[in-house]
Amino acid sequence: MIALHWLQLGCLLLTTVGPATTRPHHEPNEVRVPIGGNSWVTNSSASAATISKEGLTNWSSQASTVDTYVRIARTGTLHLSINLRVPAGKSRLRITLLGKSKDIDVQGNTFMDYPLGQWTVPKAGYMKLTLQGISKTGATYADVTDFGISGPAVDEQTAFVRNNEGNFFYWGRRGPSVHLRYPIPEGVDAEWFYNEITVPKGNDIIGSYYMANGFGEGYFGMQVNSSTERRILFSVWSPFQTDNPSQIPADQKIRLDRKGEQVVTNEFGNEGSGGQSFLRYNWVAGQTYRFLLHGKPDTGGYTAYTAYFMPANGARWQLIASFKRPKTTTYLKSLYSFLENFTPETGNVQRGGEFSNQWIRSKEGNWQELTQAQFTGDNTAKKAYRMDFAGGLAQNQRFFLRNCGFFDTYTPLKTDYTRPAQHQAPTIALDQLP
Repeated sequence: MIALHWLQLGCLLLTTVGPATTRPHHEPNEVRVPIGGNSWVTNSSASAATISKEGLTNWSSQASTVDTYVRIARTGTLHLSINLRVPAGKSRLRITLLGKSKDIDVQGNTFMDYPLGQWTVPKAGYMKLTLQGISKTGATYADVTDFGISGPAVDEQTAFVRNNEGNFFYWGRRGPSVHLRYPIPEGVDAEWFYNEITVPKGNDIIGSYYMANGFGEGYFGMQVNSSTERRILFSVWSPFQTDNPSQIPADQKIRLDRKGEQVVTNEFGNEGSGGQSFLRYNWVAGQTYRFLLHGKPDTGGYTAYTAYFMPANGARWQLIASFKRPKTTTYLKSLYSFLENFTPETGNVQRGGEFSNQWIRSKEGNWQELTQAQFTGDNTAKKAYRMDFAGGLAQNQRFFLRNCGFFDTYTPLKTDYTRPAQHQAPTIALDQLP
């Protein structure tokens, strides 16, 4: 079994943990839980304490505790240790897990693994390890790289972000992204896609993107960007595969055809590249918002994608933007919704959204209701690095998605759901849209 160990100079070393290398206070199935991909600092705004790929550093404020999450798949005894150094002086630290606390005195400016004893895990699910500074004589409490766990409660299904390969400390702290994929009836060319989103009160967490109308070449939904800003966001990927928009050849750039009032347009990168548009709009949790997407082949080998947004209780559709994608001749395909967190600092906070009344309109002008959805997840979920994801059919008969926050009950990926049909097609004067 692979685990992460640290040299005294703080360099990362990948080694195989087995009977020959297991620490005396651990059993042979020892694995290491890196701080860098599994921990959050409380009261971080009032503290210099930092979580990076190296672990916890600059931890000086007693008001800041450090929470680390691990999902245990079975009950039993757990052996626990912590790997750290104290840059100067002596410190007393407290670890709290499953309602039990233990204090340890630590010192020495080289990394050392400190045993924390045995703990009894009474049930499967997520457990939170809270590290607290009690006293110190130096400027900081400690630099911490990882926890060690072993024993009967630990097995191959124990879930946490195991290493930083593929930048997974970043992706793991963001949390799992989850999707609802809506199959299009065979033989139908979908020209329009309609969907509705309701974010329940208390679920509008900073860093959330509630994406309503996803399609093969882009996505359209609403975000919480900060404590003071929210956006309606519509983006289309370029057919040229790159994370750097400056590398896109001129003949493969997304062309802006038109945009709505107060809409900002630009290029985007980092997760593919293309054309982006957004409207700053302070949508409100608990209200329902409507999204309408048009996709149709255009002249010159382009496909035109146009996004419209309707505020809660609104009287008219607002144009967000219309983009033309080169080297593309298609109607709408691969329809889906998703919920993601794009801010690692809030990846420990649960959020959710509801998606309802999905419809498509064919190129012949026929509206068809989409009542089926398949629940899927991103690579963080597929690798089981994070298991705090759920989706399906809510009691109010809407599809829902939920992620982050380290809740115990998860939904198996690729689970299919069917909602009751509403039999009431959207009433939209398409010929009067802006």
